[in-house]
Amino acid sequence: MNTTEIKRRIEGAKDLDFGTIFNQSIELFKKVWVQGLVTLLLNIVLAIPVIMIVYIPLLFFGFINALTINNSYDAYDSYGQSGMGFAFGLVFLVVYIFLIVAMSAIGLGLKAAFYRICKLKDLEQMGNEDYFYFFKKPYLGKTIKLGVAFAGIAILATLLCFVPIIYAVIPLSFIVVVYAFNPDLSVSEIVKLGFDLGNKKWLISFGLMFVSGFLAMIVGLVMCGFGIYVTSSFSYLPAYFIYKDVVGFDGEFDEMRHIEQ
Repeated sequence: MNTTEIKRRIEGAKDLDFGTIFNQSIELFKKVWVQGLVTLLLNIVLAIPVIMIVYIPLLFFGFINALTINNSYDAYDSYGQSGMGFAFGLVFLVVYIFLIVAMSAIGLGLKAAFYRICKLKDLEQMGNEDYFYFFKKPYLGKTIKLGVAFAGIAILATLLCFVPIIYAVIPLSFIVVVYAFNPDLSVSEIVKLGFDLGNKKWLISFGLMFVSGFLAMIVGLVMCGFGIYVTSSFSYLPAYFIYKDVVGFDGEFDEMRHIEQ
């Protein structure tokens, strides 16, 4: 599906029903809660080596800095200490940016793969539950670029105070969905379509995601706390159904058009 067709469907989208989408999300959650839990656990497992990569240089520079301070005996060493402090700050900034981008790319790729699995379960299609679909050679570079764009938008919205991040969280959610079902589009097209869909259906999307996220948290806490890991994927599902109702899928659209003809 090309950008023009997706944009046309977004602009001509019908009104959506809150209750219908919420009920559909509940029914689909019954089918994919295991896959949602696996996605979350994979996110945690993949994050551990990234965090280790970040902390090793920080620990090294912190150790060197401590030795420098302990070996200082006169005022002339203050310049060396300030230089070491600057180097430590620079390394910290670089590894912190790397951490944000890496975590963003990992989370985005796994979440996009989860949406593809949701489609298989929802439409009862046969297919492989490939959690690493977007980390393979054709899409790895694009996943990283989208992770950079995703993190950049989120950081910018956060720096602009509290209100922009509340607005931006909806389009950012749809960026992942658009990427999941249109991975061959360019990064700029995916980001733009995510914001187009988010702007078009912002209010109902915010309401559904807020309610589903709140219920997932409450039910998870009732399940002795660990249940949050099980129920967290429920908050992802409204975005899938909104995309399905507004944009749809190529095969589904072609089948409907063939029936009409």
